[in-house]
Amino acid sequence: MYIPHLNREDHPETLLAFMKEHAFATVVSAADHLPLASHIPVTVTETPRGVRIRGHFAKANEQWRSLGGSDTLVIFAGPHAYISPVHYDRWESVPTWNYLAVHASGRARPLSFDDEPETLAEILAELIGEHEPEYQARWDSLSARYRQGMLRGIVGFELIVDRLEGKMKLSQNKSRKEQARIVDALMRSDDPAAAATGDEMRRRLPAEAE
Repeated sequence: MYIPHLNREDHPETLLAFMKEHAFATVVSAADHLPLASHIPVTVTETPRGVRIRGHFAKANEQWRSLGGSDTLVIFAGPHAYISPVHYDRWESVPTWNYLAVHASGRARPLSFDDEPETLAEILAELIGEHEPEYQARWDSLSARYRQGMLRGIVGFELIVDRLEGKMKLSQNKSRKEQARIVDALMRSDDPAAAATGDEMRRRLPAEAE
C-alpha cells in the first residue's frame, strides 16, 4: 500500500483496535495469475505466534483453494469522505479523499471439517461470540446432523500476520485551521461515513486546532 510518511500509522495497539472495529474485511489472494477477493467477517486475536486472523468461506467459493500457495492480503477499511478544496487557504487546490485502512498479510491455511473439525467449530464460535453471543446456546441446541452439515458447507482459514500496514489519510498535510474547517464540514454532513471520518480527524487534531 502506498503510504506517505504523514499518513503512516505504526502503533500496533492502534492497528489492532482498528482491525477489530472494522472486521468485515476483504480477503485477497491469487490463482492462475488472477486476483480473487471475498468480503467476509473475520476475528482478530493476539496470540504468542503473532496477530491471528480467522474466518471462513462458503465451500462453493473456490477462493479457499488458492490459500497457502502465496501470501494472502486482508484489507480492513474504515470510514472515508470526499474533501472539497473550498476548505483550503490556497485557491489553486484540488479535491482529495480522506480514509483509514489497514492491510494485513501472511500465509493463510485452509481448514476443512474433514481435516480439522474442532478448529473449524472454534472459528465459528469466535464469530458468534463477536456478533451475537446469545446465539451460541441456540446453535448448541441444534441437532448434530444439522450442525455438521453446516460445517461441511464452509472452509475456514487461519492467517498469522507477517506484515501489517496502516494508513490514516486525514489531511495531515494541511494547516491546523484548514483541518478544523474540514472537521467542521464533515461533522455536519448527513453522510454517516463523512461524519465518522470527521470524528476520526477530530480525535487526532491537536487541541489548539479545534
